[in-house]
Amino acid sequence: MISEKEITVLGAAKSGIGAAVLAKKEGLNVFVSDYGEIKQEYKQLLNSLNIDWEENGHSQNRILKSVEVVKSPGISNDVKIIKDLITNNIPVISEIEFAGRYSKGKKICVTGSNGKTTTTLMIKHILSKAGLDVVAVGNVGNSFAQVLSEGDHDYYVIELSSFQLDNMYEFKADISVLLNITPDHLDRYDNDFNKYIQSKFRILNNQSEHQVFIYNADDQVIQNEIQKRKIAPKQLPFSIENQLEQGASLNKNQIQINIKTKETIMSIHELAQQGKHNTYNSMASGIASRVLDIRKEIIRESLSDFQNVEHRLEFVAKIHGIDFINDSKATNVNSTWYALESMQKPTIWIVGGVDKGNDYSMLEGLVKQKVVGIVCLGKSNRKIHRSFGSIVDNIHDSNSAQEAVRISYQLAKKGYAVLLSPACASFDLFEDYEERGTKFKRAVRNL
Repeated sequence: MISEKEITVLGAAKSGIGAAVLAKKEGLNVFVSDYGEIKQEYKQLLNSLNIDWEENGHSQNRILKSVEVVKSPGISNDVKIIKDLITNNIPVISEIEFAGRYSKGKKICVTGSNGKTTTTLMIKHILSKAGLDVVAVGNVGNSFAQVLSEGDHDYYVIELSSFQLDNMYEFKADISVLLNITPDHLDRYDNDFNKYIQSKFRILNNQSEHQVFIYNADDQVIQNEIQKRKIAPKQLPFSIENQLEQGASLNKNQIQINIKTKETIMSIHELAQQGKHNTYNSMASGIASRVLDIRKEIIRESLSDFQNVEHRLEFVAKIHGIDFINDSKATNVNSTWYALESMQKPTIWIVGGVDKGNDYSMLEGLVKQKVVGIVCLGKSNRKIHRSFGSIVDNIHDSNSAQEAVRISYQLAKKGYAVLLSPACASFDLFEDYEERGTKFKRAVRNL
């Protein structure tokens, strides 16, 4: 354990501040460095704890003397300071890796290109109903380190992005959940899908036969990768296409889970969150809960009253017969595919932002079928125009959530829906997808 020399935290957003606070609590010498500006509230917190910090640049000489660096997931491994750290053999780890050293709680870790926030919160909801001491942390919004600095818990449900997984080495999940793998964030992986796949499979790191791996057996990318590997933990797959001996399957629209004995949990029609993707999320959550011996009655009750997360297919308002739906959390094409698939009305689609190597071709059929107008929300919209210009006559550009909502409202008619489902990251116009969704909702309510 590091105790004498200084560690550096790179990036002073939620995860970085959490890591710094935990490091201070554990008696470590810690320095925080951010290439941009640090929020005033975070500066005040660091000052109150006598944690040294800098903003608007990195003091390279000082950082290169660190015994270890905790890196924000938003910082690419290709930036100069990270390359220099690696060249100097200074360990660079994630906040999850760092926090995991100080927790004795069981860790249920969830990753996937889509559905991981919903599944994380579903599992947390079930465990809470069962009366367990559980928190949801990680990419879902709460820093693992920050929560841990206030006291340990018995159970952590941790949402993990590929960026967090990339800098995890000794961390071990008690239960790992892999929902799906579709092309995403390829700009961070040299446009190499295989590198992204390897990143997702890091969720299996250090698991042995004493741990559990839950995965989507209908995902061909996952199945192909499993065939190449020797998987140490117990495998519990889920499928809506085939009957499985272990894990979860559908039988006449009934979710059945078989770990030690086959149990019928509930009908898919009883699920609070409908749609094919939410059936998968519910199956994964149900398996994880049964592994922890949560009674099936509690699982059924929890999955029938679970409320979905903000910014994920969130109904905002009906104005003059037009439905406004906020799906700002859809930061990749596959998430937007699910959103468009769920639309039952002629749709004005708000799309755009920071393109992550998107291939929009998989959306063409749904756009032809569902979309009557497109409003681009981003600084560079040429690719969207190229992809859909021959399919949709009405394509307009906007530079703010307010402008996007105004144009959409003008295009829509009574009985239409306006869907914000960007398929892109938000960083060109917004701080994050949450700010994008919040500003969209505010603009809708100001109509």
